[in-house]
Amino acid sequence: MAWATATAKADPPVGREPEEETMRQPRFRFGGSRLGGFILALNLLSILILFGGALLLNELSQGLIQARQESLKVQAELLGNVLGQLSITRGEPTPELDVGEAAKWLRDNFVPAGQRVRLYDINGLQVIDSYQVTENIPGQALPPARPAGTPGPDDLEERITRSDQQKQVADAEVTAEVERALAGDPQTTVRRNETGDRVVSVSIPIRHVRQVLGVLTLEAGNVDEILGAQRRALIPFALVALAVNLLASLVLHLFVARPVLRLSAAADQVRLQRARAISLPDLEERKDEIGDLARSLESMTDTLSTRMDAIERFAADVSHEIKNPLTSIRSALETLPLVKTDAQREKLTSLLQQDVRRLDRLITDISNASRLDAELSRDRPRAVELNRLLIDIVGVYETTAKPGDVPVLFEAPAQALRVVGRDGPLGQVFRNLIDNARSFSPADGRVRVMLEETEGDLPIRVRVEDQGPGIPPENLETVFERFYTSRPKGAVFGSNSGLGLSIVRQIVEAHGGRVQAENMTTADGTVAGARFEIALPAATGRRP
Repeated sequence: MAWATATAKADPPVGREPEEETMRQPRFRFGGSRLGGFILALNLLSILILFGGALLLNELSQGLIQARQESLKVQAELLGNVLGQLSITRGEPTPELDVGEAAKWLRDNFVPAGQRVRLYDINGLQVIDSYQVTENIPGQALPPARPAGTPGPDDLEERITRSDQQKQVADAEVTAEVERALAGDPQTTVRRNETGDRVVSVSIPIRHVRQVLGVLTLEAGNVDEILGAQRRALIPFALVALAVNLLASLVLHLFVARPVLRLSAAADQVRLQRARAISLPDLEERKDEIGDLARSLESMTDTLSTRMDAIERFAADVSHEIKNPLTSIRSALETLPLVKTDAQREKLTSLLQQDVRRLDRLITDISNASRLDAELSRDRPRAVELNRLLIDIVGVYETTAKPGDVPVLFEAPAQALRVVGRDGPLGQVFRNLIDNARSFSPADGRVRVMLEETEGDLPIRVRVEDQGPGIPPENLETVFERFYTSRPKGAVFGSNSGLGLSIVRQIVEAHGGRVQAENMTTADGTVAGARFEIALPAATGRRP
C-alpha cells in the first residue's frame, strides 16, 4: 500500500542524472556497443582472410600464366631466329619459307612434353602441327565401365557432334589469332583447344628482315593444372576462415550466450521467490554490455527487495499504530456501561473522541503516503514559483484561523524564486511542516515561514520556525522516521500520526533537495523553538 514511504532513494532527483548511470556510459565503443564491435571484428576477420587469400592467389595465378606466356614467347622468338639462321627462311630470289626443312627440323629437334607447335604460311594455312609430325596422339582416358543395364552417356552421334562443335570453335579462335599475328603483332592468349582444355598460346610472325613469311604458334596445355593448384592453395585460407568462425562462435557462446543464460536463470530464481536479488559478481566486473546488464539487474532486484522489506515493515508499523487507538477505543467502550457518574462518562467520551481523531489522522496520512509515489511519477515536473505557492498556503491558514489558533507569518524577497518540481507534493511539504509547527507552539506563540536565496548547489531555502519546546538533540534525525510520535509534556495527544515529517523528507529528496531540523536558542542557551530548513535547486530562467 504505502511502499512509497521508503523508496525515495530509488528514484533519481528531479533535474539530475544519476552518477552511477553516468559512470556506465561507454567511451570508445563501436556504435555504443563493445560486444557489437567485438562480434563485427570477428566476422570481418574471417571475411578478410578469405578475401586476402583470394586476392593473393589471383595475383599468383595471373603471375604464373603471364610467366608461362613470357616463356612461350621467348621460345617462339628463339625458334624464329633459329629458322632464319638455318636458311629455312630465305630471301632470294624471293622471300619464302622452306616448309619441308622446317617440318623436318621441328620433328627432330622440337617436340617438348606438354607443348604443341604449329606453323602457318603467309596465307594463314597450317603447314606443320607437332601433334601430327610426332607420335603424340591427342585424346583422353576412357571413363570406367558401367554395369550392364546402367544408362550410359550421350550416344555416339551426340558426342561426335559436340566434339565437332568444340573443334570448330577452337579452329576459329586459332585462325583469328594467326590473322592478327600475320599483321605483324605477336599474340599471347588463353583459350580452349579442340578437346575443351584451356591452353596458353603464343603466336609470333616469322620474318625475313621485315617481310612476314608465316606464323609460329606455341601452346602449353597446363592452364587447368595452374588453376587447380590455385584452388588447392585456397583451401588453407578457407580452413583458417572456418576455424576463425568456429572460434568466434565458441567465444560468443562463452562470453555472451552463457552469461545471458545465467542471468535468465537468476531472474527465474527471483521470479519463483527462491531468491530476493540477483548477484553474479563475476559478470558484474565485466566492462561490456553483459556487465552493464548484470549490474542493472542486481540494482533492480536490490531495489525491489528493499521495497518489499519496506512494505513489510510499513505493514507491521501500520498494524501496530492502528491497533493502539483501536485497543483504547475498545477498552473505553467496554468500560462505558460500567461507569456510574456523569463525570466518568464524560471523561470516557472525551477519550473516545481523541482516539477517533487520532485514528482518522493516521488513516489520512497513510492514504497520503500510499498515493505519494503515484503522484510523483504521474505529474510532469515544471517550474514552480515558491513565492506564490507559499502565499496561497499561508493565506488559507489566515482565512480559516479560529480564535486561539497559532498565527502563521510569511516573509519572502521581492524577486520570484522558482524551482523545478510538482506544486502538489511541494504544497504538501509546506502544509505538513506548518501543521507540525502549530501543533508544538504555545497558544500565544506564532509560526514563521521564510523564503530566501543563498549561494551553493541548493540556493533556494524555505524555513519553518515555531516557538515550541524544541526537539531533543538525539532526535533531530529520527523525527523524519515513520511513526515518530514522541511529544513533550502537555502536548495534545493524537494530533500527529508520525508520518508527516517522513513524507516531507521523501518529497524533498525526490526533488533533489534536503531537509534538516535544528533547535533555535537564545543568548543564554535556552531552546526557543524548532526550525526546519528545506534546501532546493533553483530553476533556470527567473522572471521578475
